[in-house]
Amino acid sequence: MPTEKFTFPGHSGHDLAARLDLPDGPHLATALFAHCFTCGKDIAAARRISARLAALGIAVLRFDFTGLGHSDGDFENTSFTSNVRDLEKAAEALRDRGYPPALLIGHSLGGAAVIKAASHLSGVQAVVTIGAPADPSHVIENFADALPGIKANGAAEVSLGGRPFRIGADFVEDVEQTQLEEALKTMHAALLVLHAPRDQIVSIDNAAKLFMGAKHPKSFITLDDADHLISRASEADYVADVIATWAAKYVNLAPPAPPPGAPEGIVRVSEADPRGFLQDIQSGPKHHAVADEPLAYGGTNKGMSPYGFLSAGLGACTSMTIRMYARRKGWPLDHVRVEVNHDKVHAQDADTGAKNRIDTFRREIHLTGKLDADQRQRLLEIADRCPVHRTLESSSLIKTVLAD
Repeated sequence: MPTEKFTFPGHSGHDLAARLDLPDGPHLATALFAHCFTCGKDIAAARRISARLAALGIAVLRFDFTGLGHSDGDFENTSFTSNVRDLEKAAEALRDRGYPPALLIGHSLGGAAVIKAASHLSGVQAVVTIGAPADPSHVIENFADALPGIKANGAAEVSLGGRPFRIGADFVEDVEQTQLEEALKTMHAALLVLHAPRDQIVSIDNAAKLFMGAKHPKSFITLDDADHLISRASEADYVADVIATWAAKYVNLAPPAPPPGAPEGIVRVSEADPRGFLQDIQSGPKHHAVADEPLAYGGTNKGMSPYGFLSAGLGACTSMTIRMYARRKGWPLDHVRVEVNHDKVHAQDADTGAKNRIDTFRREIHLTGKLDADQRQRLLEIADRCPVHRTLESSSLIKTVLAD
């Protein structure tokens, strides 16, 4: 997945560090991601969700708010309102690069920020919140013990997530005065609320308030046992898949026509875990799968093996071919099941006269229905006309080039 690093001026003129995760194939839409309070653009959830969306054709910009991560500025002098203005500046930077954002995604306090920003930004068609508070002042609970000192001295150092941050009185006053009710009512975009019932940081009640406060179209999807930070890779992938599927109703994700010679588009395979063999497979904008190797071969067994996919292709094509023929003939075929076994045997065992080993695929076809013997025999013969069968039996030419 290509990633473009750049900086853009934030609300106060300081340079903000950003990463634009781009699709490896057709660019279908652009999303702007706002991270959680005192987090950064490189938090695991942001990286994983952005990477998954990019694999689905959606470019994603994630950036560090003023004073956080690799961005310039003083966090002590920021506020919730300044975060919203940083989001507006990020959207402007995207438009300047020809990637106007149609989708806003916000995690935790970032979710509240994208709701606020959506009422000011043009072209935004969909907004997604992940574990977001209905009231921005909820964040104060993270440093409630320090509030007297902050208000008395204008600022104080607090520990958040094991790291020290200086919180200013302006930030506290700003979140205490900020309300999302009006922004929810005036937001001209579809809303998706994602929240985990067991979220220990921001309770599920907040999701209900956001959902009830917004106009239609709006949706709510539970994240079951996910934690607040969406720290598990499987949960982050699920979130991204849900966002992409839901957004397709409100954001134009129509892909361009496939190139000549590839009527079904291009299958893209990207390494998902360099420590093992897990692969992320994307076929067009809608179909996703993972490939892996068994534990015994150094994999993590999270998906079918490459040979498993090859056998699946043969079995699926065989079943489709049989069904198509029976349907055309009007035969009483109720159900087809194809079991495929793959093995490597000595070529001489297959009567080829060669001494090397070849691949053998054994298909066992189960046909259910009131078919007579001639019909069953004919359908068995038709199985050999399966296009994948013919491809495997004939010689194939594989051309490989190294990308620039």
